[in-house]
Amino acid sequence: MIQIKRLRIDYAGGTLVDIAFGIESALALVGQSGSGKSLTLKALLGMLPPAMSSTIEMDAPFELRRGDTVAFVPQNPFTALSPLTRVGGHFEGVPPAEAAALMTRVGLDAALLERFPPELSGGQLQRAVIAIALSHTPKLLLLDEPTTALDPETRRVIIALLRELQTQMGFQMLFVTHDIVSARALCDEVCVIREGSVVEQGAMAQVMASPEHAYTRTLIESSFAGREYRT
Repeated sequence: MIQIKRLRIDYAGGTLVDIAFGIESALALVGQSGSGKSLTLKALLGMLPPAMSSTIEMDAPFELRRGDTVAFVPQNPFTALSPLTRVGGHFEGVPPAEAAALMTRVGLDAALLERFPPELSGGQLQRAVIAIALSHTPKLLLLDEPTTALDPETRRVIIALLRELQTQMGFQMLFVTHDIVSARALCDEVCVIREGSVVEQGAMAQVMASPEHAYTRTLIESSFAGREYRT
């Protein structure tokens, strides 16, 4: 289990985020825009802007090293890859045969390695981005709202793919989103944050069935409002 005892982010003399959580298998970090969830991922990746500083106290069976033990799947697959580099060129340090096998593993034709990113659909791009993230067999996969830019059907497919890949490869996941319904489909634990602080956390099923905090109830209601599908 990865235990983040304390993660604090400071900016201009003030504290933006001060939270603690644990990742046993798949944890959803849920909150509205501005809650601090994406900043938390950037702190774990060492990608905070220079004006911000972070302090991380943690217990984990490995060190957090991006590209080695930790991989990242960004929010928008359309901007995640350079449009001037073929898909295969983004598998840095990976033999072509392994890149082809990863593409097949995420349900893509290996021939797409020779295509440029703009030639792929949104769903294909997100699968390719996931394949690239897993190319160095990370122990922890960080996902920043990776289904937001996708249509509902593709969203379901990508979530199912992530569940399958986790079972096969054994990595842990931290899934950041404002959509607690999508989070429920992927994660067994949830941590709800608001304005940089944890307001509720626990088993996903329990929190969804009996949310204790009004903010959590608001997130659930807004996630279901106008929903075209149920997960």
